[in-house]
Amino acid sequence: MDRVSTAPTVTLGDRFAREFPEMALAWQAEQAPAPRLLVLNDRLAAELGLDVAWLRGAEGLRLLVGEHVPDGATPVAQVYSGHQFGHYAPRLGDGRALLLGEVTHADGEPRDLHLKGSGRTPFSRGGDGLAAVGPMLREHVVSEAMHALGIPTTRSLAVVATGRPVRRETVLPGAVLARVARSHLRVGSFQYARATDDVDLLRRLADHAIARHHPHAARAERPYLALFEAVVAAQAALVARWMLVGFVHGVMNTDNMTISGETIDYGPCAFMEAFDPATVYSSIDHGGRYAYGNQPRVAEWNLARLAEALLPLFADDEEQAIALAVEALGTFRGRYDDSWSAGMRAKLGLPDDLDHAVSGPLVEELLTLLQDNRVDHTSFYHRLGAAGGGTGSPARELFLDLAAIDGWLTRWQALEPDAAAMGRVNPVYIPRNHLVEEALDAATEGDPRPLERLLDAVSAPYDERPELDRYAEPAPDAFGAAYQTYCGT
Repeated sequence: MDRVSTAPTVTLGDRFAREFPEMALAWQAEQAPAPRLLVLNDRLAAELGLDVAWLRGAEGLRLLVGEHVPDGATPVAQVYSGHQFGHYAPRLGDGRALLLGEVTHADGEPRDLHLKGSGRTPFSRGGDGLAAVGPMLREHVVSEAMHALGIPTTRSLAVVATGRPVRRETVLPGAVLARVARSHLRVGSFQYARATDDVDLLRRLADHAIARHHPHAARAERPYLALFEAVVAAQAALVARWMLVGFVHGVMNTDNMTISGETIDYGPCAFMEAFDPATVYSSIDHGGRYAYGNQPRVAEWNLARLAEALLPLFADDEEQAIALAVEALGTFRGRYDDSWSAGMRAKLGLPDDLDHAVSGPLVEELLTLLQDNRVDHTSFYHRLGAAGGGTGSPARELFLDLAAIDGWLTRWQALEPDAAAMGRVNPVYIPRNHLVEEALDAATEGDPRPLERLLDAVSAPYDERPELDRYAEPAPDAFGAAYQTYCGT
């Protein structure tokens, strides 16, 4: 690993590495034989105060693959625990990732600069520590689409081809993703700290999370309980927003749930097409644990694991600590329901103060119609708002049961929905699964044009453009019926 003395534009802090040596193993990325930039997020780079032209040069590329590190930085592989598909693993950690350090965003807050696919670490658990071009570009596309949709997320700064082959089912070109996050603190981070039986470590980690993400908790009578309540609130709002746009995370393990409330780890993720709560895209989710409709329940389950980890900080008396945790966790469902219901009223152009006795049955009836008629989730809401509704709405064409949808449209239209407001919350473009696969296949073969066009569409998801009609259309039925996604390892 070379130290960079000729790049004064880059300063990386090492706060996590210094403050948590128990959870940060100093490590270095494997060398990339022939780094080549595939995509760079110029706007994000500027927000981080990074010189875009320098990043595109030889020294910048070597930073983006972890080969060159600024003076004073300490790249580390973070250790954490986690429940994976419900099964507890006491020692997971960054098996193919490195935290390069912290950089200051234009908002004055720190961001982690983190690599994915940078090589084997002591936490690799038999894996090769590498990543292929396709999965890394998937994370770039989907995370930037989520950001454009206004959903809290980690972001992709760059994807760099390494020139190193990666062996999966076939031999694929390798790549490294440079990811930016408010932090990489996870539920699994606290599970690991608790498992060490080191209450001081647990407390220091909680203090770090409060200072970095939820500073208001420091002023509460019970700061650590307030921290937990803040994470509950953040995750309830986050998962509600996933559900509103039809996002299926695919691998909601506790090590993939952040304390900041950002979406993290876009592995076997996808956007739902035909509305169905049982939708699963992940090739490894055989039982449907992380199906679209299960996501709120899984989030609550994960938060229960966080509560267990934090119990020693809630109160000295264990029974009191458990009672406080149960009470705080009990707010999740109400918070989620409130966020989701408000989001659904917005998607339907209805006033936020509309009586739930009116909006609730209307929404439930709609969801049943969408599922029974196999209606595309994104297309329906866009079409519904595009023509102001009514029985002449282009949304009607998506249904087989015309009598049922006509009756629903009449009742909805009687509430005088605001079509303009609907256009601000219902996207025209999402990363359609067939278009994502098309773009990734082309990029893997060396053609970046489909990826560039897809990024152009999803980066402005609410702005309908005639030349992008193809990007608003659902996948062919034959594609969607058998579509699966993979974690990339």
